[in-house]
Amino acid sequence: MPIHPDVSTAAPTIEPLKVACASCNLRELCLPVGLSATDLGRLEGLVDKRRSVPRGEHLFRNGQRFEALYAVRTGFFKTCVGSEDGRDQVTGFQMAGELLGLDGISSDQHHCDAVALEDSSVCVISYNQLEGLSREFSSLQHSFHKIMSREIVRDHGVMLLLGNMRAEERLAAFLLNLTKRLQARGFSASSLVLRMTREEIGSYLGLKLETVSRTFSKFQEDGLMEVKQRQLRILDQAGLQALVNNSGC
Repeated sequence: MPIHPDVSTAAPTIEPLKVACASCNLRELCLPVGLSATDLGRLEGLVDKRRSVPRGEHLFRNGQRFEALYAVRTGFFKTCVGSEDGRDQVTGFQMAGELLGLDGISSDQHHCDAVALEDSSVCVISYNQLEGLSREFSSLQHSFHKIMSREIVRDHGVMLLLGNMRAEERLAAFLLNLTKRLQARGFSASSLVLRMTREEIGSYLGLKLETVSRTFSKFQEDGLMEVKQRQLRILDQAGLQALVNNSGC
């Protein structure tokens, strides 16, 4: 199965390992297809490699040839594009059970960088083989339509954040979305460790670093959460939700 060449020289490619989708506790998150045992076995033939990506390394880069989709098995990623002033504009954060690489489908090349925010691993899914298999049974094709629709909805939500919300509302919406996604993976809905920096959060939300830091401090002063560096404990989820509800979007 073809996979992207590793443009980094820092980390060796690990030996391919068989990944059993049927026994993976993330299957319903990254491939919610509801396939028969026979069809699932055929799908597992596409997901027979796992790749490790150390913290700070690229999974793929902007302009790189598109060959595969990546299901995040463990860890956390950010996607970003270079801006005209030389800085990286963060376009998203992806965690276990979510897919990376959908940006490359339309033009056969990636349009962003995907960087690991901690030591991570992904399942590699050959897109050419996936297309062929999707034509054979509609349930798989329907599943990936749903996945792509989910990404579109997420992008639309970011547009709302940047267009209609004040700084406090943007950060509250971001944290609520993050905790909801973590809860779906069996983690706490109130306590979390941020894998991204405040600067990366600001880049994603269209806010300056100082504004993000000041807003975190205000949330703590208002009793909405406790903040200790990257460790957060949400004390008043309803209060955060009220901020979002009052945004008028």
